[in-house]
Amino acid sequence: MKDIIKRISETRELSADQREEVISFFGKRGEKALAAIDDQRVKKYLDFFVVESETSEYVIDEDFCTCGDFLYRGRECWHLLAVRLAGALGSFVSVDTWYQERWKK
Repeated sequence: MKDIIKRISETRELSADQREEVISFFGKRGEKALAAIDDQRVKKYLDFFVVESETSEYVIDEDFCTCGDFLYRGRECWHLLAVRLAGALGSFVSVDTWYQERWKK
């Protein structure tokens, strides 16, 4: 996985072949991660990345995600993959506020 992320980060582009490679390697998780990037559902706040799904949003910090797949199954989820790919591409929505501030209101 690190190899494809590295290649994407070098060009800051995602070719059709690389998209297919992501989907081939990660399957459904790859498809969901690419869809989140395409739909601009990967957001970078000042303190965390957040990935929006159809029903919720998940906080990603380094190699940790708040989703059930990560917490209960102990495996890399599509949210983490989306953040890694979006970071390599520089393709995320920047939000100029602290995510934690949303909960103080």
